[in-house]
Amino acid sequence: MWMSRKLLSYVILTLCACAVAMLLVGCNHENMVQQTSTTKGPIVYVALGDSTGAGVGAREGGYVARVFKRLLELRPGSKLSNLCVSGATSADLLRSQLDRAVALNPDLVTVGIGINDIGHGLTLEQFSKNYETIISTLREKTRAQIVVTNIPDISSAPRIPGPMRNEYQRQLVQFSERLGEIASRHGATVFDVHTITKAELPSHPEYFSADGFHPSDKGYELWASEMWPTVEEVISR
Repeated sequence: MWMSRKLLSYVILTLCACAVAMLLVGCNHENMVQQTSTTKGPIVYVALGDSTGAGVGAREGGYVARVFKRLLELRPGSKLSNLCVSGATSADLLRSQLDRAVALNPDLVTVGIGINDIGHGLTLEQFSKNYETIISTLREKTRAQIVVTNIPDISSAPRIPGPMRNEYQRQLVQFSERLGEIASRHGATVFDVHTITKAELPSHPEYFSADGFHPSDKGYELWASEMWPTVEEVISR
């Protein structure tokens, strides 16, 4: 009788252990399904910005098109609305791009703006006010992950007169730092294209297009390839 009771207890414990194991396996499977649906589903990507987002200077698109190509491989079925316009300033983005972006209910927004503000003589404070409105509106009115690029250091561009290079570079640094501060304060992710271009462009004239100002296909490919890991990490959150 003692052996029978011991055997019965062993059987009961074994059955309980199996039940717990099956429950854990089921939970893990459910979590894996949830993670797969979260990380593999299509997303809506909206790009805001200027000529670099539009791809001026290249035959095969700017950094936006190239980032989206990579995104499609990871998230088949995703959609891109590229609202970038050549020559756009932060004021232009506020006026003609921002509301359209919000209406598209994006999952991901990239913002690349500021270089034309410098070219048009906007003060740092004017730019800051516009940029604050752009990022805060995206944060408040969308559920999107926001990735901003600071301003590429194109002070070595052939079209920039030599005597202007130092002052132009100083402004590029100031505007980039300010937009980074604003973006970070609102929880946006900053991609530092400024540091990359400062290091690479002076020794790589092939990264400039024939107009001596905008990136070439090689220049945009550098931008996109460096930016992609940041975007990939953000959309996996």
